Amino acid sequence: MALLALRLGPLLPAPPQRRRILRSRCRGRIVASNATTPVGDGGAAAAAVVWFKHDLRIDDHPGLSAAVADPRRPIVPLYVFDRRILAGYSDKMLELLLFALKDLKMALKSQESDLLIGLGNAEDVLLKIVNEVQAGLIFTEEEVEYRVCNVLANVESSLSNGSFSWGSPPKIVAWSAPLYDYKNLEEVSTSHDQFLKTKLPMATPLAATALPALNLELDTGFLPTLEELKGFLKDSRTPEDTWFPLKNMSARSILKRTVSQRMIKTNTTLSTSSNDENIEDIPMDSGASGRRIMNSMFASENSLEVRGGTDITLDALAAYLRYLEGTGNASWQELHDKVRLAETRDGASFYTLFGPAIQLGVISRRKAYNDTIQYEKDRNAGFLSPFGYSTATVKAAVDAICSMEWYWLLASKSQVSVEGNCPIRIWRWKGYLVQYTFVGNEGPAVLLVHGFGAFLEHFRDNIDNIADMGHRVWAITLVGFGKSEKPNVNYSELFWSEFLRDFIIDVVREPVHLVGNSIGGYICAIAAGLWPSLAMSLVLLNSAGSVVPNYSFVPLSEERRTSWLSKLQAQLLLLFLRSRLEGILKEYYPTRTGRVDKPLVDQIIRASYDPGAVTVLESVFSFNLSIPLNFLFDSFGGKILVIQGMKDPLTKSEAFVTMLREHCSKVQIRELNAGHAPHDEVPDEVNTLLCEWMKQIEVKPAPEKAKAI
Repeated sequence: MALLALRLGPLLPAPPQRRRILRSRCRGRIVASNATTPVGDGGAAAAAVVWFKHDLRIDDHPGLSAAVADPRRPIVPLYVFDRRILAGYSDKMLELLLFALKDLKMALKSQESDLLIGLGNAEDVLLKIVNEVQAGLIFTEEEVEYRVCNVLANVESSLSNGSFSWGSPPKIVAWSAPLYDYKNLEEVSTSHDQFLKTKLPMATPLAATALPALNLELDTGFLPTLEELKGFLKDSRTPEDTWFPLKNMSARSILKRTVSQRMIKTNTTLSTSSNDENIEDIPMDSGASGRRIMNSMFASENSLEVRGGTDITLDALAAYLRYLEGTGNASWQELHDKVRLAETRDGASFYTLFGPAIQLGVISRRKAYNDTIQYEKDRNAGFLSPFGYSTATVKAAVDAICSMEWYWLLASKSQVSVEGNCPIRIWRWKGYLVQYTFVGNEGPAVLLVHGFGAFLEHFRDNIDNIADMGHRVWAITLVGFGKSEKPNVNYSELFWSEFLRDFIIDVVREPVHLVGNSIGGYICAIAAGLWPSLAMSLVLLNSAGSVVPNYSFVPLSEERRTSWLSKLQAQLLLLFLRSRLEGILKEYYPTRTGRVDKPLVDQIIRASYDPGAVTVLESVFSFNLSIPLNFLFDSFGGKILVIQGMKDPLTKSEAFVTMLREHCSKVQIRELNAGHAPHDEVPDEVNTLLCEWMKQIEVKPAPEKAKAI
């Protein structure tokens, strides 16, 4: 068998409805007794394939533990380079993946086992290997990302329709390694405040699994180099993936170049330098670079992400936790130096250093948590202080791990229980879990973007209605809001504009009508202005931002750390908003205060208790909305509609509309008797305006598009 000889098959269409493919679960417990174990010829247990995806370890691995429960069973470890699973990986993540796989392969070989390497569609590789080893079981980690869940559904379909000479198709056993020991996911509260009050016990990590020798005649394949892997992914892209290079261009780099050219060409028309095709040489993430260091925990001297397998990562975690203790160990000192570089805000260094390793499953969240708490107990004579943690690194590690676990729980729960009218899908962006929805079967693509403090459900009476009028509608909850992850990062309008860019490229995969409210409108304007090819049109609903007459340059502030004062202000503001939220919202809905109902208020309050909510609110005190809207309109060059609620208490609507008419002559304006959120206050009027607007937009015939995810 030559797994690497498998050719990349076509992207199979996703099933019309997400089927439940997880037939049984094990959360660190042994499953499948001998009585139910598939048995092959001569009474020997049928082989089990352990399919690694985001669990690249043998330490604390419930799938491996369950697989070896029957000592008669041959265990076949497998990893598949499937372009659909790797589609969102940056070059840097691909390099870290290869480091992790190399170490995993070495760990398996030390037990006389090995890691089989497949290249191509997972369903093709698994069908082939299952037939070769006559597997009766496939152990694989539970997933929440919509893209990967579709791959699992394709695998199940392929196995169900396959022909197996020895009997029935293999059984898929899904497992997970939750940090909290809960019994029923559907009963887990989505309120973090209520969740903490339940005081669920913490799960204990499993010991590293001892595997039997792999006594099978198999060609195990080989790991590709980074360049070979990048070449494979590039060759497997479809014509609809031509936008992929745009992800290598940061918003700040584009703006800096534009500013520089405007200083040279004062009072000229907008330079074409911001057009997509002229800025492909602006790098943003080209993988690890710089001189490589022998025996380092990092890929190169410029890397900030810990690389390698479980042993390296756990050693790095030990060094991180002991940051204040100092060290004579050269590799630990190197990590301490990286901590100072990665600490762009208090506690941010942990995710920068260890986030990729946890995402790849080099270590589990509960193993990282357990080692951190054990270190804290060792510092305190076996006890945990009720007054906080003894070092900043311990606090940073615990906060980050528990935050990642919480958003994984929210994402998992959204897949097993439906709350609200929107079917929730999960997208992973830079490691963060993001919630979005998609409705519609045909027609132009529409992307709805909410304002500050809101979420995709704020378009509750727009999504279905716009879809029913002949459109395919995506609505997304921005990173930092709703039930999407709220990481410890510096939030800015440019950060979110790159988020929208990547969502359109990775998920929608075709030009969209960009529709945004409040700060969401401003972010949409930036995305359209910097990457014009992504938008068919731009629609702003009471957008943030301003019009600057006769602008000659674009001010661009530098990123800065938040201060202790901004943190205190955010905490006080959050307390104030919780106590006065309903009254404040009713001021934003002046003509229909009844739209401020309990579900809307409850969802905003719920999100305010999420880990990281205060960090997001801090960004209010450092927002820079100085990029003029008219600059972005000129840069976009496409058709623009402004829908303005004229009773908006946050904006001087009359003055704003007047400036638009005087300095943005090509912008169409519709005034409504509404407040700051006209799409929710008067949804019928806004839906009608949006659909009439989109019908006016001339769209050239496009080539056949790949199915969006």
